[in-house]
Amino acid sequence: LPPAMPPPGPARRRLPPAARLPPRTFRSYLPRSHRTYSCVHCRAHLARHEELISKSFQGSHGRAYLFNSVVNVGCGPAEQRLLLTGLHSVADIFCQSCNTTLGWKYEQAFESSQKYKEGKFIIEMSHMVKENGWD
Repeated sequence: LPPAMPPPGPARRRLPPAARLPPRTFRSYLPRSHRTYSCVHCRAHLARHEELISKSFQGSHGRAYLFNSVVNVGCGPAEQRLLLTGLHSVADIFCQSCNTTLGWKYEQAFESSQKYKEGKFIIEMSHMVKENGWD
């Protein structure tokens, strides 16, 4: 049912802008029973540990992990960049909850030895935190 509307007139109080925002929800929630990676800034779920391909990648600002798939992430336009491993077409990825740029998605690799990266995601370690069962 829709919420009841307050009566019109001077008795109606205005809430501050922050109080009028809807509660924060994420598009996807990963199961609590799995080890996961989340956005360090807003705790939105990003990936399951099972989707991790490699921990030995370099992002723009430090170490990064390569994932097969991610959730709660938006993608910018693709552009060509000369990375450590050659020329690639990549699109920056960002957290859909807090809009922090997290890394990038490999759209196309131009060298045959790098084709395995196509469709995969880089997330920099400085933008994620481990959650659920890492002890």
